[in-house]
Amino acid sequence: MDDCIRVTGARLHNLKNVSLSLPKNKLVVLTGLSGSGKSTLAFDTLHREGQRQYLESLGMVTGLVSKPAVDSITGLSPSISVDQHLTNRSPRSTVGTVTEVFTYLRLLWSRIGVRPCPGCGKDIPPSYADDAEADEDAEAGQRPCPHCGTPVPELVMGSFSFNKPAGACPACTGLGEVIRPDVRRLVDDGKSVAQGAVNGWNAKFTDWSIPVLRAAAGHYGFTFDTDAPLGELDDRQRDLLLHGVESPEFRRHFPDTEPPATVAAGRFEGVATALLRRYGDRADDPEYRERAERQGLVKQPCGECDGTRLRAESRAVTVHGLGIVEAARLPLDRLAAWLGGLRDRVSPEEWLFVEPVVADLEERVGRLVDVGVGYLTLGQSTPSLSAGETQRLRLAALLGSGLTGVLYVLDEPTIGLHPSDTERLVRVLRRLRDLGNTVLVIEHDLDVLKAADHVVDVGPGAGRDGGRIVAEGTPEEVARTDGSVTGAYLSGLLSALPSRGRGDSATAVVIRGARAHNLKNLTVRIPLRRLVTVTGPSGSGKSTLLLDILGRAARRHFHGAGEPPAEHDGVDGWEHLSKAVLIDQEPVSRMPRSNAATYSDVFTPIREVFAARSQGRLTAGHFSFNVPGGRCERCEGAGVLTVHMHFLPAVEVRCPTCKGRRFRPEVLSVRHQGHDIAEVLRATVDEALTVFRDVPPVATRLQRMADVGLGYLPLGQPATTLSGGEAQRLKLARELGRRTTGRALYLLDEPTTGLHSADTARLLDVLQRLVDAGHSVVTIEHNLDVVRASDWLIDLGPRGGAAGGRLISQGAPGI
Repeated sequence: MDDCIRVTGARLHNLKNVSLSLPKNKLVVLTGLSGSGKSTLAFDTLHREGQRQYLESLGMVTGLVSKPAVDSITGLSPSISVDQHLTNRSPRSTVGTVTEVFTYLRLLWSRIGVRPCPGCGKDIPPSYADDAEADEDAEAGQRPCPHCGTPVPELVMGSFSFNKPAGACPACTGLGEVIRPDVRRLVDDGKSVAQGAVNGWNAKFTDWSIPVLRAAAGHYGFTFDTDAPLGELDDRQRDLLLHGVESPEFRRHFPDTEPPATVAAGRFEGVATALLRRYGDRADDPEYRERAERQGLVKQPCGECDGTRLRAESRAVTVHGLGIVEAARLPLDRLAAWLGGLRDRVSPEEWLFVEPVVADLEERVGRLVDVGVGYLTLGQSTPSLSAGETQRLRLAALLGSGLTGVLYVLDEPTIGLHPSDTERLVRVLRRLRDLGNTVLVIEHDLDVLKAADHVVDVGPGAGRDGGRIVAEGTPEEVARTDGSVTGAYLSGLLSALPSRGRGDSATAVVIRGARAHNLKNLTVRIPLRRLVTVTGPSGSGKSTLLLDILGRAARRHFHGAGEPPAEHDGVDGWEHLSKAVLIDQEPVSRMPRSNAATYSDVFTPIREVFAARSQGRLTAGHFSFNVPGGRCERCEGAGVLTVHMHFLPAVEVRCPTCKGRRFRPEVLSVRHQGHDIAEVLRATVDEALTVFRDVPPVATRLQRMADVGLGYLPLGQPATTLSGGEAQRLKLARELGRRTTGRALYLLDEPTTGLHSADTARLLDVLQRLVDAGHSVVTIEHNLDVVRASDWLIDLGPRGGAAGGRLISQGAPGI
């Protein structure tokens, strides 16, 4: 039996006819510079072909899964991928629901939960029923209270689900938060309606609304002066403008008067009411939600359930003194300890009913602790998780699958992981391997590389300079290979530059009394005009301190908008800064038409270059794939057509008219340095730099992207496919292109995500130049290269979750 996966002649994307052998049932690490071809080899070649061959062996049609550009792959196993992209962004999705731990917890509470009787107040013991409560959609029957006879509903699993009517809080329908208008952002009290006081109303809509407002006021017997500043309006007039004639807020003034029957007669909906209605109608449109929140809607914890999502009757049920809400708020490692001691606290009769449930819970929670997310809680929403946390949740599920003979392909599972937790993750990967599987990991972390059985270094450069196998073998063999950049870092010949030793500074931003989430009333001093790094284990409070408190406070201070900061006493030191720039790992856009070129603003001067080359025949608009004119109208500039497959997921096929090139022939006939506009969009940043080196507006923007480690990125790569680290570096490149006066504060969230050690050195050079220019850079990082290069460290911990949130140390790195 072949003990290797043999790849012959892989030519996809930038792979240069690659041939190699990967040992089976080993921990194999693919590494190399960003854009060298690692993901192409792992995901687009090995994983895709593994899927295709498996489907073909089952007799299924594989036409929708195309064969990658490779001569042959032998010895391949069915493959499972674990990448960085979060697929479930539903606000109803939590750690507990995606891991199914909360499902088993609901089963436990429905079986042995105790609750107070609404009639006599005494505790109603569990019924130990074993049928209806296991049915998600079972309706609760009635049974009498054993003390007073008051009928009470039976407990079923749905009684503890915030996604079921039986358990969801009626006020927020189980979301835990409600949308409320922020009047300060919705209207400008210093202006009148006629002067444009309403945020989001254009002049045409304002002119249409003024007679309706006047008619509404006349219907109720008062006047509405649309030329008066809103700050001078009385309660009736403000309630009419903000909430409309049908709202409780306005009807309290005229309880006995029926609202007008038509709009012409004064049936005015209200600014806030209309915005809330449209928000509800388009709840599935993230772009619209973000726009509405900028316009004046804010999310607040539900006042009725205090953000717990469950109705009061469900929250009152306890298992040995612990409510299900409190259980969901426990860090997973503490929940594991509570479950471990449950047998000693329950009666033999109760244990008979719950032993299999508790056993399954202990196993599932234990796997989550093993992969390093023991600081998470079941109630944490899935969209708030980092890419690394999402991967580790999936890793925990894989550990429980029991599959053998599988090829697992993982994309940088150490993202967001503190170095102290890396050893635990390596143990998890080895457990997958020891089950009889091949574990193929894309990684840059040197500790993971040293722990691998086999390392493949792809390179030597990125983009067209990559796609070759530079070195392969054991970590020791790769470290001895001449010409391998990875080997040089493994052997210690290359290492990150040390701190420049700037130390402390006379000016600082001070965060006082930070108490949000797990922070323990911290007061933290951040020296300015320095490279400052906030470190600590995952879940120790770094993101809460920098993003939820300092970042939001900065937006409020400099822009007067954004979400309110998390709980703290205040932030001092803004007088030393002219602006703050928050660069996090949120997607740059959720629109598939947005790409690296459009987001970085480099596509505009590129289109102008091509328009000039057309000698007046075409304008810059003809070279845009987003508007009619020069784009292919068959695919509307997308390059692909979506084919709906009825019962199967829709698939995209190349447009037969433009052959995927997105533009009309007359547009593609215009060339610059031998390249048409479609070829430019397919080119990487580094390749485009050589094409536009004589066009300063283009070359300058491209150089900034290359400086932050994005030289390998194709200009036309859709923004929706960028990793969190790529999105963050693209935002940074865009910010660097803006003219900055005064002193800026840059807040970055793990900017080295996805970067090789050599690329990290380039990024650090950019950050150091920002500091040399008088700006302040504060990063959240686990990367030891960044830690060593920093001027000042702020270390939180000592662990994650409830055991974190303390200031362990601060000062110069000293290493």
